Amino acid sequence: MQTRNPLLDEFAKLTTGAMGLAQAAGEEAKTAWRAQADRIAAEMDLVRRDEFDVLKDEIAALRAEIAALKAGAAPARKASDKPLKGTSTDGTQPGDAAG
Repeated sequence: MQTRNPLLDEFAKLTTGAMGLAQAAGEEAKTAWRAQADRIAAEMDLVRRDEFDVLKDEIAALRAEIAALKAGAAPARKASDKPLKGTSTDGTQPGDAAG
């Protein structure tokens, strides 16, 4: 037969409440630490990871385009790309002798 001890029941409730309080305090400390770290990063003008990844991809594309230019192959142009000032759409320079 089991008997219920009110003293042990109260102790169990107290420890359960203390654990919940400790967990909530831990979450609050984590949130405060994250906010402080974000503030420091903003003051130092650090770049965010997503911005870094975008720039990294753009640099890789530019390096590939440079390698293609060095190899003598013309890179594929986007429809939005305009020819450089002073060149025609066929790539001849003004004043070139027509052949």
